[in-house]
Amino acid sequence: MSRIAPRFEALRREGRAGLVTYVMAGDPDAATTARILAGLPAAGADIIELGMPFSDPMADGPAIQAAGLRALAAGMTMKSTLDLVRGFRKGDTQTPVVLMGYFNVLFAYGVARFMRDAREAGADGVIVVDLPPEESAEAAPHATAEGLDFIRLATPTSDDKRLPHILAGASGFLYYVSILGITGTRSVDDAAVREAIGRLRRHTTMPVAVGFGIKTPESAAAIARDADAVVVGSAIVQAVSDTLDADGKATDATVDKVLDLVRALAAGVRGARKG
Repeated sequence: MSRIAPRFEALRREGRAGLVTYVMAGDPDAATTARILAGLPAAGADIIELGMPFSDPMADGPAIQAAGLRALAAGMTMKSTLDLVRGFRKGDTQTPVVLMGYFNVLFAYGVARFMRDAREAGADGVIVVDLPPEESAEAAPHATAEGLDFIRLATPTSDDKRLPHILAGASGFLYYVSILGITGTRSVDDAAVREAIGRLRRHTTMPVAVGFGIKTPESAAAIARDADAVVVGSAIVQAVSDTLDADGKATDATVDKVLDLVRALAAGVRGARKG
């Protein structure tokens, strides 16, 4: 059974939103990613998204594009990405892990094989960024067969006519992309997101997680007042980049800087509804 639904139920009992943290697998190397993953739950991450490196990530901005290229240059593969999940599960059996990426890497690996191996490694869900509902038969049934949540994305342009198609067959949570454009390039509009969440909840009882454009503890807190979860990716990936040496290698500051940022984000999210 996926760990995602129980985690959101626990968050509802606590009366707060969750923090979803995105990390690129293998950036700048597998060992550093493993250390970051191991520290995320204690730092306040409620759900972890693990990016699957790809050479042409069309929805991602410069920070995540660069992270993916660093990971590929370091030799990261799908097998080693799944090995990171396996390693994480040796120390943490409760925190949900969602694999996020593009259909090309699943297709190259073999979709049915990927879903089976992802489940066996300890993943709970999958987000395939570039697979629209009309093409989801390529992947969604394989995820469902393995007990993985198939998480869909909605955007500001997903109108009331489109949303039922997006939600059909979706599970886990609905990922609302709060801005138009690529990741890490614009800031979120709190009022627009609040209105969008209200509209989305008229269509689904699934939790709504909001991502893209959330960079600071303050912006995370603003979104956490209304959303069921807040997703932060580019800011975390940039924290990795900011600590690398001239050769693009991790330094003694890399893991600490990432986890310090996550602690600050978690404090913002957890305090958002108090009072």
